[in-house]
Amino acid sequence: MVHQPQSPPLPLGATAPNFTLQGTDGKEYALPRHRGAKGTLVAFACNHCPYVKAYDAHIAALAGEFGPKGIAWFVINANNAKDYPDDNFEKMKEKAETLHLLYPYLRDETQRVALDFGAGCTPEFFLFDAHLTLVYTGRLDDNMESPEAVREHYLRDACQAVLAGKAPRTEKTHPIGCSIKWTR
Repeated sequence: MVHQPQSPPLPLGATAPNFTLQGTDGKEYALPRHRGAKGTLVAFACNHCPYVKAYDAHIAALAGEFGPKGIAWFVINANNAKDYPDDNFEKMKEKAETLHLLYPYLRDETQRVALDFGAGCTPEFFLFDAHLTLVYTGRLDDNMESPEAVREHYLRDACQAVLAGKAPRTEKTHPIGCSIKWTR
């Protein structure tokens, strides 16, 4: 449950850092070339974190809901795969196949993208508007253990605001999850 960024967090209002990463589907994805018409969501996740596992279905549902409406989704695994072999690219491919992921699951082997975003944990979400301006950062909601008990749908509300051309009511929350496993 520790948020440990190795670089300063990307501030609200910042432009999304450019990246080009390999996806588990064999394709290469790049920002800004693959951004969404109405917005872009970049999430940092992994395979082994229990917080990510608890949210996998929620993330997939939101991607399925908002992707067709113009918000592109990218989920990035930046964990050190040498020390955490469950997070290597082959295991990522297995996860993508098993869960039938509807979004690109990308490997940040050098951890450069995580550093550029100032990401510190998994899962951690960065939502950008159509101009790639950061409008929301933080967690998905207020209850990973019981979807029926969620009172605050931070990411869903932010996506709806972006689609409506408005600023999210809540722009920043403290992410909760496992720390990104940095290379020493």
